[in-house]
Amino acid sequence: MVKCWKHSDNSLEEAQRTDGGSAASPKSYFPQKAFWFSLSASLLLIIIIVLSVTMHLRVPLPRPQSSQIVRIVVPDQTGVLINQSAVVDQKNHLVTFSVTSAANQTSTVLFDLKHGLICYKPAEQQSCFLRQMEKSDYDNVHSLLQESTDKSQLELSQNDTQRRMEFLGVLATSQVDVSTLEEPLQALCQDRSIHWTRRAEGPGKQRLVYFCIDICFPSNICVSVCFYYLPE
Repeated sequence: MVKCWKHSDNSLEEAQRTDGGSAASPKSYFPQKAFWFSLSASLLLIIIIVLSVTMHLRVPLPRPQSSQIVRIVVPDQTGVLINQSAVVDQKNHLVTFSVTSAANQTSTVLFDLKHGLICYKPAEQQSCFLRQMEKSDYDNVHSLLQESTDKSQLELSQNDTQRRMEFLGVLATSQVDVSTLEEPLQALCQDRSIHWTRRAEGPGKQRLVYFCIDICFPSNICVSVCFYYLPE
């Protein structure tokens, strides 16, 4: 009887050792499963990132809107159409007029709304002329900025167009240092001298008007800007 019980005890110990070994086996797989799961998740994340970057590079990004060219068609007082266009740069608050005369010579007028300046570059002169913007100038140019968002050509009626004349006296001795101006003005007049001007009622009998530039705006206003030289 005693011998039989010992055998049972030995069998019980062996069974316990066997069960213990089989119970420990699944636990040893847990770190391996966690490692492979973590690695798979990392690889999947890397693949998603790579695909996202690839798609982002392939899809063209929307480009900022470039400057818009607006043609302004208006007949002069004799019925001849004035050849005029305006480049509208809303991002930099610039409007650049190109006015071609009957002699096929083009003058340029730059409105720099950001710095409140107008720069005239006449075709037949070797100088540029500068003046401060006034309220009427802002009103005229703002109308063009609003119209240019939807139209590339504006037609003005001869009967409805208001015409006026402005006189600017050129201060010959007040030459501007080009390096003190902003880049758009420098680029426009890089090969010319620049002079300040001031508005005047007229040149008077003792002064002659040397040249004029006609500019028309979408607000049905055409302005003849005429220049003459003031005494030094």
